[in-house]
Amino acid sequence: MTKNLNLSPKIKEKTHHFFVLLELYALEGGIQSYTKDIFRVYQELKPAYRADVFVLRDSPESLNPFESENLKFHKFKTSPSQLGKVNLATALLKLLWQKRPLHVFCGHINLAVMIKTFCQPLGIPYTVLTYGKEVWEPLKTRELQALRSAAEIWTISRYSRDRLCAANGIDPNTVKILPCAIDNNQFTPGPKQQELLEKYGLNHAKVLMTVARLWSGDIYKGVDVTIRALPQIAQVFPEVKYLVIGRGDDQPRLAQLAQDLGVSDRVIFAGFVPTEQLIAHYRLADAYIMPSQEGFGIVYLEAMACGVPVLSGDDDGSSDPLQDGKLGWQVPHRNPEAVAAACIEILQGDDKRCHGEWLREQAIAIFGMEAFQKQLQQLLLSTNPHDQ
Repeated sequence: MTKNLNLSPKIKEKTHHFFVLLELYALEGGIQSYTKDIFRVYQELKPAYRADVFVLRDSPESLNPFESENLKFHKFKTSPSQLGKVNLATALLKLLWQKRPLHVFCGHINLAVMIKTFCQPLGIPYTVLTYGKEVWEPLKTRELQALRSAAEIWTISRYSRDRLCAANGIDPNTVKILPCAIDNNQFTPGPKQQELLEKYGLNHAKVLMTVARLWSGDIYKGVDVTIRALPQIAQVFPEVKYLVIGRGDDQPRLAQLAQDLGVSDRVIFAGFVPTEQLIAHYRLADAYIMPSQEGFGIVYLEAMACGVPVLSGDDDGSSDPLQDGKLGWQVPHRNPEAVAAACIEILQGDDKRCHGEWLREQAIAIFGMEAFQKQLQQLLLSTNPHDQ
């Protein structure tokens, strides 16, 4: 990750940007991680920028490591929650009028109508940040108008851009891509921890792994497809086991499927694993397998940064982290036979994409925090090229 830079004490008082978000810490997920990465590198940009950040669902007393001289946070979590939205709107409008930022960044489509309503009369341009499926279907009329009125739209992958534009008639030229990033100092290769090998019964096993929510509405993650592939994989690698990290209401169905296929002894449901323990779990894996339909798939980057080869679906945003197959295997996401054949290739280890050191170097060069910082810098300059 980039080094912390000492900000100049002579930061201009001008507020360059407003960010308006649903939450940063109230929930954990892809959108929240992506936004945290933006703030992590925002503070290190040169010249230094100043921003006010409005967060609807974070508690005013919650700690925030990004709070600084040039990042001022306003948090509006209340009970009832509707009052928080009123308070946010009131404070946002007041400060927009007083500070007149150069640009406003809307962190979710659900906030876009409010941003458009406030920014347009003041002549302040705004950008809508999109992540994935929240914009993959036709939007309501007012949301669509807010999106089309934005100076720019940012998203995380070519696939997300294409789905968004196709569903809502958006000009692709108005959509900029800021891909997800990986903290290469946090996610690193290392030996398999004996304690975890014993905990999960993985000694002498070839380990496939998936990190995913096990919700019945998220079967697109492909855990069931990988379970169906296990009998074929086991014919070549009898010692194969499948470590599934995550929790949700779909776990009983998945466990029953494993039992019905006679592979229940090969499938280990580890449940929820905190972020700080995930790295040690990635290091257990001989392959990261998720034949999914993702907007991007930050987990693929996490695995690659740990030197673990990856498998994804072939019709989603994972084409970006896997660089169209250069860095991993892409297969039809609901095809157990294709998943099995690719898993066997990975476990045989003959392909360059299985070489952990090479894989990590490639992933970091394209998606490390330094690359992310440069991309953010360029996008911010493009929003107000004459004023910044």
